[in-house]
Amino acid sequence: MATDLRADDVNAFQWRTPQKEKESEMNWPALNYLDWRETCSALHLYLQVAGKYRLAHSPWLNHSWNATFYVTPAGFTSSLIPDGPGIEILFDLHAHEVVGINGEGHKVSFPLEPTTVAAFHAAFVDLVTQLGGTPTLHGEPNEVPHPIPFAEDFRERPYDRDAVRRFHQASVQIDRVFKAFRTSFLGKSSPVHLFWGALDLAVTRFSGRRAPLHPAGIPSLPDDVAREAYDREVSSVGFWPGGGGIDYPAFYAYAYPAPDGFRAAQIAPDAAFWHDGLSEFILPYDAVQSAAEPDAVLMAFLVSTYEAAATLAKWDRDLLECSPGRPRRVRQADAGSGAKPSASEDGQVVREDGSSKGRYLLEIAGHQAAMTYSRAGEAMIIIDHTEVPAALRGRKVGERLVHQAVDDARQDGVAIVPLCPFAKAQFDRHPEWQDVLRRS
Repeated sequence: MATDLRADDVNAFQWRTPQKEKESEMNWPALNYLDWRETCSALHLYLQVAGKYRLAHSPWLNHSWNATFYVTPAGFTSSLIPDGPGIEILFDLHAHEVVGINGEGHKVSFPLEPTTVAAFHAAFVDLVTQLGGTPTLHGEPNEVPHPIPFAEDFRERPYDRDAVRRFHQASVQIDRVFKAFRTSFLGKSSPVHLFWGALDLAVTRFSGRRAPLHPAGIPSLPDDVAREAYDREVSSVGFWPGGGGIDYPAFYAYAYPAPDGFRAAQIAPDAAFWHDGLSEFILPYDAVQSAAEPDAVLMAFLVSTYEAAATLAKWDRDLLECSPGRPRRVRQADAGSGAKPSASEDGQVVREDGSSKGRYLLEIAGHQAAMTYSRAGEAMIIIDHTEVPAALRGRKVGERLVHQAVDDARQDGVAIVPLCPFAKAQFDRHPEWQDVLRRS
């Protein structure tokens, strides 16, 4: 399957000045998981202690969104937890301390340093108590091999300040690109948030349709939590610092349920690959960090994996997508009026027909969409590619191109073979167009 990767999505940061862009590219630090995996494991467990406290005091929000942490310039925050006078927990990864603040302005902290999980747990319980909260939480880790109750884990753990600082610096960059990617989707989408279960920073898009019951069976994760997390169709991307089957930091992408042909989809960049053991696409962090334009390389992975999932699963992309967000630019309204836009408002489809190839073009406000086809004899055309700029999404531009091809095929007495996945999806949605399809 050829994925229609759109330049407007990949270059979603055009509002930045060249100098700011250069500065941001230099802020992607080198990461080596094997050098700090013991510290990473410790930080993972510390975040679980604090995350489980948030989970214990927050009403359930779909897909466990009530439990996550968020990237800040200082580190990772819980946001406001409804306990006592209201409490926020911040892992300050510049000062290397855990900071708690309550709704009365009282602040308590303790250092992040070499220690044991049991000692961290005790210090955290004391912090919450001093802030006027109730330090109740489930006392055993999740999604880690051989879990030991926090209060009973007395193994000495290191704390590598420089490695933690670089991990946070990378998280700030990743959070920024993920949030830009999120702006081009109108449907239900998760926040960009840190799941302390697997220590992954993630953002998820939803088709709006129910999914098959998830088989669950994830080690140290309750089955009902796993099934609720995946009760809707998703396309998800994220970042791991390492571990869980790979010994290097990497980005991942998966779909649930995975549509037929997903693992064989052509995605970008070239460094990305399908990992059989994880059943996900993987892009090593090093391929992004070492690139001349890290933002564009990561965006290519996010866009191409999503488009592969959404196209193969026949998501209603015209309804769900829009152009990437820009500062101080209001998204163009796409309310349904029931009236067909006039040619002057929404352009006019133009056909360029040749002896062996041709294309349909639609230009609106300086943005051009195109659908190409090849002739296979006098009585058949093959639609092989459709490309719609992100700026024109949500206006049914691709559908108009295919519709025009259908009208022309009826007039010319030819059949259509929709080889392009987008065109094929349009035919699947329009049973009234079936008369022009080539019958095998």
